[in-house]
Amino acid sequence: MEPGRCSIARTLDFVGDRWSLLILREASFYEVTRFEQFRARLGISKAVLSDRLDGLVAHGILERVPYQAPGERVRHEYGLTAAGTELFPVLVALAEWGDKHRNEGLPPVTLSHAGCGAPVHGGLICAKGHHVSQPEVEPEAGPGLNRPGRPRRLAPAR
Repeated sequence: MEPGRCSIARTLDFVGDRWSLLILREASFYEVTRFEQFRARLGISKAVLSDRLDGLVAHGILERVPYQAPGERVRHEYGLTAAGTELFPVLVALAEWGDKHRNEGLPPVTLSHAGCGAPVHGGLICAKGHHVSQPEVEPEAGPGLNRPGRPRRLAPAR
């Protein structure tokens, strides 16, 4: 598949660097909203943080909301948009992979369902509610792959 058409490649263009993903982790997992909170928690420079926040806002992942403490200048908070919230399962999957393959199976943070206390895990579920593993997934050409004469089923690379 051409990289320019790939949804993964297009997404990584604006959320694929370390700092953007860590900013999203802080906003998603810990509800961090303010510039100085991000800086303190991440140990990131002002310039890099400002650049990444601007990019996430420009791509509709975060929204910038003004606030003003009494006697201070107007500042901004950063909240997840609907599109930003939809990245949460991606962050959960990255955390689970890291726990298993880079942290000897000892997660530094666990996620639980607030409603019942059970652990939360990422995973693939089809539209009919079946849990699916990678070998059970069949890539097919979608409507965004606008090429006449292209087969509907994409052949695996061999």
